[in-house]
Amino acid sequence: MARIDTSGYKTFEDITARLDEIVTTVRDKDTSLEHSLDLFDEAISLGSRAVEMVDRIEFSDAEKELLEAEGEVAPATGDAEAPEAEAAPSDGEPPASDEA
Repeated sequence: MARIDTSGYKTFEDITARLDEIVTTVRDKDTSLEHSLDLFDEAISLGSRAVEMVDRIEFSDAEKELLEAEGEVAPATGDAEAPEAEAAPSDGEPPASDEA
């Protein structure tokens, strides 16, 4: 599959508008399978471009606080530790039972 040029889409809104057009076209019963697959490839490329845009965005402190207050993102404290999972025995044996 050749990489589809998505450089013409400069904003997230441009991308979502094109994705809406693709969805409408694919849902049309007169759209061939081949054309639908081409549109699917385009949609994948557009989705990748949108992810790149989102990854590059930088929020102001006020925007971060607003998002945190709305529960959209977890606070970026940097000192939160991930819960530790119980380690599985390395010998492949199941853990010993405490029952006697």
